[in-house]
Amino acid sequence: MTVESISSYLKNFTMNEISHNSQLFDFEPDNNSKKTELEYYINENTHVPKYVNEYWTAKQRQANSLHEISYRACFKPQLPNFFIKMLSKEGDLILDPFSGRGTTAIESALLNRNFIANDINPLSVILAKPRVNPPTLTEIDERLRDIDFTNKYDCDIDLSMFYHTNTLNEILNLKNYFINKKENEDYIDDWIRMVATNRLTGHSKGFFSVYTLPPNQSVSPKSQQKINLKKGNVPAYKDVKKIIFDKSSDLLKDVNTKIREQLKLVAINSHFYTNDANNLKEIKNESVTLTVTSPPFLNIVEYAQDNWLRCWFNDINIESVARGIVMAKTTQEWNIFIESVLSELYRVTKVGGYVAFEVGEINNGKVNLEEFVTEIGIKKGFKCLCIIVNKQDFTKTANIWGIDNNKKGTNSNRIVLFQK
Repeated sequence: MTVESISSYLKNFTMNEISHNSQLFDFEPDNNSKKTELEYYINENTHVPKYVNEYWTAKQRQANSLHEISYRACFKPQLPNFFIKMLSKEGDLILDPFSGRGTTAIESALLNRNFIANDINPLSVILAKPRVNPPTLTEIDERLRDIDFTNKYDCDIDLSMFYHTNTLNEILNLKNYFINKKENEDYIDDWIRMVATNRLTGHSKGFFSVYTLPPNQSVSPKSQQKINLKKGNVPAYKDVKKIIFDKSSDLLKDVNTKIREQLKLVAINSHFYTNDANNLKEIKNESVTLTVTSPPFLNIVEYAQDNWLRCWFNDINIESVARGIVMAKTTQEWNIFIESVLSELYRVTKVGGYVAFEVGEINNGKVNLEEFVTEIGIKKGFKCLCIIVNKQDFTKTANIWGIDNNKKGTNSNRIVLFQK
């Protein structure tokens, strides 16, 4: 695509009901849609257009059910879908160096692009990789029947505030099943581990736990005791096997034979890594067509702390994970980290390739991280094509966290689009 065609598309964009599998430019003008607001980021020699509109929301298209895995501070599948369709073709290589739950990777595979998913947190691979090679419901059911959930185990930590005694024992059986299988896990085991990891805690009946915060974060045992006291909750028995099967059924409802075969073919040429984002040592120079990513927010999200229970279940050392994850407390620290990341992205990006770098706002929008990213990317050799701001309505998550619409990063998509 030319710079002019990208600019024209963003300026004249109109929201409508586009199906998930449609081509990006197959749309009919909608007279009720919002019009793009054109602004500029100007600083010394920098003069970058800023396009403000509702470019993607849940209203725009229905994402594939495979995406329905919760993870703190993750973006919607519609975001990578937008850029993958606009800036790549089938067979191209897509990268996300901060993969998280694997949204970019899964969407790339669904759009028949190869991908590299990287995240220093080992939970990322656990949550993402199984969804690129999903088993059938029959295989899941048979494996769950083969696992013995009746052994009696003592738990090494007190989790009675989260689980009924029998539920916890079933969780411990599953945890020990994976420990004993070690390197012999297959794709069915990987799937069951992924679903169980996602179902550990949540705020509805479809989770193993008593009522708690949404499943993208685990509160401390002490905080859970307070929640139980306030709500008068007592953990009830939950059938671990049934919950895993039911969630699997939900995740696979959009996965037909054609999609399953496509995912398997993409998986052959795709990779999952757990490196620092500024040291993507397995990726060749100038091999990536498009990067779609979002780095750790500035002093907002405690990734390791939020995932302590998931780490416990998967026998992952939480202190080791915490040491590896960047939690910059100042913009200066964050800028230094982002500079090293963009330097590495410049190395791996093809000439003519793109980087869509999503950031959030902090301090009620007083600090716009996209402006820092713009300057750093240009310094590293990229051409900054534009800044894209996606305006969207309140979300359920935003209201839970007390976040005003378009005021803080968790409810604002601000993307700096670079080209090499």
